[in-house]
Amino acid sequence: MSDKLDDYILANSSDESPLLAELYRQTHLKLMNPRMISGHIQGRFLSFMSRMITPKRILEIGTFTGYGTICLAEGLAKAGIIHTIDCDEEIIEFAKSYFERAGIITKVNLHHGDARSIIPNLELRFQLIYIDGEKDEYPEYYRLAMNALEIGGFIIADNVLWNNKVVQAPLKNDKSTAGIRQFNEIVRNDDRVEEVILPIRDGLMLIQKVKE
Repeated sequence: MSDKLDDYILANSSDESPLLAELYRQTHLKLMNPRMISGHIQGRFLSFMSRMITPKRILEIGTFTGYGTICLAEGLAKAGIIHTIDCDEEIIEFAKSYFERAGIITKVNLHHGDARSIIPNLELRFQLIYIDGEKDEYPEYYRLAMNALEIGGFIIADNVLWNNKVVQAPLKNDKSTAGIRQFNEIVRNDDRVEEVILPIRDGLMLIQKVKE
């Protein structure tokens, strides 16, 4: 029933563009860990959120092959820009080739390196931040994101259900599950924000900063 339901959801949701469909397929053919890509339904959600917010500046932590970047860029305000960060130098040129073909290369500032070092040096305020980097680093990403987020701005965090492992005690060396559980707890206890978890794919948390 799950596969049938997935098919039904896809059939009754807006199509992804042919370019995004190609990017999805090429990611699965050519790269390791292709399941890290956002994909059709999550990509349409990111696009919808961005278009509702129409941000001037977006920060994305975790570029991978750029599927999410392209979707987020669909809602940028005129002359808006998206800063996206990834530590894997090998995929940067792959992602950039699709940014060129999507016509957004002038709207994307792609940073290579550790997001925890890069974000403070940007010295920018963002209206939308998407977190999809190393899972054990989510608590630190959140601290940095909140410092960089305008009041009224939104954070979208991916993988907050982490293959359903969040409802189990993490194994001793499972830093990823521990990081996601800690992140979820930090957000839940932060009185500066309102938040909701959406069971889309591996779990998306939508967070709004309501006060400093």
